[in-house]
Amino acid sequence: MNSQNPDTVIPLGDLKREYAAIGLEIDAAVRDCLTSGWFVLGERGAAFERAFAATLGGACEAIGCASGTDAIALALRALGIGPGKRVLTTPNTCAPSWMGIRMSGADIAVMDCGAESLLVDPAILDASLDAQGADAVLVVHLYGSVPPMDAIASVCASHRVALIEDCAQAHGAAWNGQPAGTLGDAAAFSFYPTKNLGAYGDGGAVVTRDAAVAERVRRLRNYGYGAERDYPLEEGVNSRLDELQAAILSAKLPHLAAWNERRREIANAYETALQGSERLRPVRPPEGCTPARHLFVVRAAQRDAFRNHMRSLGIETGIHYPHALHRTPAFDALGLGAGSFPHAEAAANEVVSIPLHPFLSDAEVERVTDALTAWYTHG
Repeated sequence: MNSQNPDTVIPLGDLKREYAAIGLEIDAAVRDCLTSGWFVLGERGAAFERAFAATLGGACEAIGCASGTDAIALALRALGIGPGKRVLTTPNTCAPSWMGIRMSGADIAVMDCGAESLLVDPAILDASLDAQGADAVLVVHLYGSVPPMDAIASVCASHRVALIEDCAQAHGAAWNGQPAGTLGDAAAFSFYPTKNLGAYGDGGAVVTRDAAVAERVRRLRNYGYGAERDYPLEEGVNSRLDELQAAILSAKLPHLAAWNERRREIANAYETALQGSERLRPVRPPEGCTPARHLFVVRAAQRDAFRNHMRSLGIETGIHYPHALHRTPAFDALGLGAGSFPHAEAAANEVVSIPLHPFLSDAEVERVTDALTAWYTHG
């Protein structure tokens, strides 16, 4: 098969197919917004905030902002975490997780991830808080999987630190039936286009059950202005989810549950194909987690050879993520050399993402599973 022929390649994701499926709804939502003449902090944004909060059980508030990175910074600031404070998190994540911490003015403290789950591990968290302390913990729900949040919340409570969820990849995920985004003091969501619920540009939201935190996020996202907008009450920023993106997200939101279910169906097919495999080890969600299946990730010791194999069969792959963040130039000042966090560093050398999105056909899923089986059985 010619892997260079775009008609035969199975892409990692495909937003064109999404638009083809719901384009009429998107067009109607955009047209309605354009004809309204209102584009910032209007009823469409407020309506989306209410609807999104309702998908999380309704006992929370959602506050739209300009990006998931901003959502992390705003959530931290609203909880009183800023300059002079420390936020403990894991290094095997996308750069925005750490950039959001730095945008708040807080410092980064680092702990290793779990060896197999690649998520925050309660025992490692407890030991890290004992060893280095922190004022807050940022838990990344990596690949759409949620770690044992009851145990994590208990550890955070015992150390009296704030608990923030990074839900950028976890729209629709849950831990023991409780939605991701409602398991800590506050949560940050991204609506970047490739997310399970994505805008057609940047966007994000802070979610919290604390009315005071929600009020402060609303103030901080809009220059620090209070509800009356007579004057700023504190130094804020410009980080608002615009009305066009809110309208698009509102059109997509009713489809999220079905899209996630299709993701899980595809992931289950991959899991079945990989049973008994030693050369390809899927990164599995822990027991108790209902995953959003944002990405399907395997670990391959011979990663380059595996990716070449998939490419030769017209199947796109990716790496999420090729570098643990403490080993990148942006964070050299932390002084954390090779070997500091062996679980995260080992994962960076092995992880590979394979195609997973709701618009894969059954035939394409079969092609991927056949390619996986061919690799680990024949090499």
